Amino acid sequence: MQLSKYEELGRAIEEAVRKSCEGKEVAVAFSGGMDSGLLAALASKYARSVTCYTCGTDGSFDVAAGKELAGKLGLPWVQCRIDEDSIEDTIREFILATKVSDPFTISYDLQLFCVCRRAEEKTVLSGQGSDEYFGGCASSVNEDDSEYRAVMDWGIERMMKVSMPCELSIAKSFRKKLFYPYLDGKVIECVGKVDPEELRPRSLDDRKAVLKTVATDLGFPLLAHRTKKASQYGSGTTELIRDAARSRGVRYNRFISDIYESLGLRNANLLRDSAVDVRMDPILLHDAEEILAGTGMTHSEAVAAFYRRMVREGGLDFLDK
Repeated sequence: MQLSKYEELGRAIEEAVRKSCEGKEVAVAFSGGMDSGLLAALASKYARSVTCYTCGTDGSFDVAAGKELAGKLGLPWVQCRIDEDSIEDTIREFILATKVSDPFTISYDLQLFCVCRRAEEKTVLSGQGSDEYFGGCASSVNEDDSEYRAVMDWGIERMMKVSMPCELSIAKSFRKKLFYPYLDGKVIECVGKVDPEELRPRSLDDRKAVLKTVATDLGFPLLAHRTKKASQYGSGTTELIRDAARSRGVRYNRFISDIYESLGLRNANLLRDSAVDVRMDPILLHDAEEILAGTGMTHSEAVAAFYRRMVREGGLDFLDK
């Protein structure tokens, strides 16, 4: 068979999978899409066993897609079921394991949490990184050149500073070893050799065109035409949280904050002081927390110091100094 010009990239992905799972019993965080499908298919060549775990509500897109694709690949499949009765307790467990309060991160990574909680295997494969490096983000489509690059760079930065630390905390809490084959050094090196215009999607259907070719080259053409939704939507997680928030008569973010605060993870002074609910970009939060950690100052103390300065100065002109 005539291989494409991405042969080196395909070999790098397969080698990354082999290194992570050879001779092991492996769990794959499995959405039923191309990314996790390719990892599962390759792992089955080297692992002692491979089981596909899909988190989602009954009847959700991911559950249907995961069951179907696992069957086509001839691999055992397990649903990590979430529902309205369990969603709040699951979020509570997630926050206790990770100390994460960002609603988007919780909705995005709750699926991996459920997989690690359910899986019996110690090794877990994740498709994290494929969207960021292979042009899979819907928000990157039809942007102008400068905006496209900014969206992609932000996605990679957020993944490295926010998503991965959270996911590694999840794995550690369940004594799992988490592997990211698409983030293997050699894979990223090979991606860097690909013409950026070939990685850039021009339409929603054109996303991950390079990875689709790689999947076909590696002998899995059925994966090249898989479609999926973002995990928080495909699994039904976001809708469950929204419904739970509505039942409490609060907004989505407030629902998450209430759970976080109920666990005693906010400054105890908030019980008698006025609280300021601040939402900010999680990357900015990460960078700011590194600075705060060096000073020993808490979030509340930092915000209070800013407010005192603003009151003392009678405005915000000091920000321009």
